Order: sequence, then structure tokens, then C-alpha cells
Amino acid sequence: MRPPILPDVKVRLTGSNGNAFAVIGKVKRAMERAGHRDRVKEFIAEATAGDYDHLLATCMMWVDIS
Repeated sequence: MRPPILPDVKVRLTGSNGNAFAVIGKVKRAMERAGHRDRVKEFIAEATAGDYDHLLATCMMWVDIS
């Protein structure tokens, strides 16, 4: 497994209960807090380009998920 695109962004998805909007929101806020506001639109476009499994895979590709 390769490291995430933004390894300095750490997101805990526990408690999101399968809610895609909650997952996207948590990752978006973490990216903004880490100073990556310029990459948020790119992440959201990619994350919403498929189903829920694609969303989770995209999150793992972009940030450090726990």
C-alpha cells in the first residue's frame, strides 16, 4: 500500500455510520485545517465520482485514515 497523497492529514472516520456526506465533511475539514484548501475541490470531485466504496477508497488514497 502506498502512502496517501496528503500524509500529514489524519482523519478518524469512526462514527460516520456510513454517511457519505459526513465522511466527505470530515476529510474536507481536516484538509482545510492542515492548510490544503487548494486541494479540497479536487478531492471532492474525485470522491463523488462513484459509489460509497469508491468514496472510501478515495479517502484512503488522499489522507491517513484511522
